[in-house]
Amino acid sequence: MEDVRRSASHVCSHRFAWNHQDVISHIAGLPGVTLLRMWPVVLSNVAAMSEQSQPEVQPRTGPLTVVVVNPNLSRRRWVSPLALALPQHNIVDSRDDHDPKTVDVAVVGWIGNTDLGRYARLRMIQSLWMGVDRLIENLSISANIPLARMVDPAMPASMAETVMAHVLAAHRRFDDYGRYQREALWRTHRQPLASERTVGVFGLGELGSRCAQALRALGFRVVGWSRSGSAVDGVEVSTDLGATLAQSEIVVNLLPLTPQTMGLFCAQTFSQMSPGAVFINVGRGAHVIDNDLLASLDSAQLRHAVLDVFNEEPLPPRHRYWSHPHVTATPHIAAESEPATCVPVIAENIRRLTAGEPLLHLVDRHLGY
Repeated sequence: MEDVRRSASHVCSHRFAWNHQDVISHIAGLPGVTLLRMWPVVLSNVAAMSEQSQPEVQPRTGPLTVVVVNPNLSRRRWVSPLALALPQHNIVDSRDDHDPKTVDVAVVGWIGNTDLGRYARLRMIQSLWMGVDRLIENLSISANIPLARMVDPAMPASMAETVMAHVLAAHRRFDDYGRYQREALWRTHRQPLASERTVGVFGLGELGSRCAQALRALGFRVVGWSRSGSAVDGVEVSTDLGATLAQSEIVVNLLPLTPQTMGLFCAQTFSQMSPGAVFINVGRGAHVIDNDLLASLDSAQLRHAVLDVFNEEPLPPRHRYWSHPHVTATPHIAAESEPATCVPVIAENIRRLTAGEPLLHLVDRHLGY
């Protein structure tokens, strides 16, 4: 796995500008383990490039069979609410006995290496998460099956709460004061105004834009980076990665994971950040080269890192992140999908599927989100 991250580190200063031909050319010379990890992503994206539009949705009469796929999901948390919301359809748990040939819709959380190819008549895959990189990587999923990501109306607010909490803690140096307490050390630092602090938000999609605006409302100067350069009210948006990093005293990563962003945060990008910067990763673990981050913390180029996502989850007990004095690690809890707000979204997409109407929040496999 480290070979994958190191390969990404080698090209991280260019990857955000690559097209798919660039990616294919690069991986042709990679070690086998790296190739195995990246190849599903590339295949999925190349296949999607040939699609001129999303697959047409044909109407369907009669009840559908909907399977909930995720060994970590509790029946009470997801299956029961879906059954209540969709009484006219058959809701089954993938762990229970069922006929795969009868399944029309898969509602999928953490998929791992689950084989969805056994559901031969699958007509839609509905993700429970906003990030769909694992689903795109899964080679058992045909590019012809519509894939919808979850747009939970409650998630932007939840993510903004988490990001604001971590940014405020970094701004007021609570990481340092926590360490001083453990060392019985009475030490103080100057308290700068929020307006004196620049926060960089990387990724300005639905979640990133909401977080950037929330931080702006707290008084911070907020700069943002995205490949598209889409405008966000009150935020200084740029497509210049290096310039945005150089201004950022606190960096918040909310980028989608694509071949272009894998390994983007590496030795080179860490060195471009403001000395003593704080790095907050609530995007994806694969955005980060772990050894490069640890080296940047050890050298004090970065003061602290807040990590909610990791290259390997659960994070292994002996990983250095657990014990590093300048790392705050949380178990992928920045913003969780909630059944109360997600089930109505799933129900509406299933209604649209049966009516032959356009589905909501379809994934562009070429873009990766």
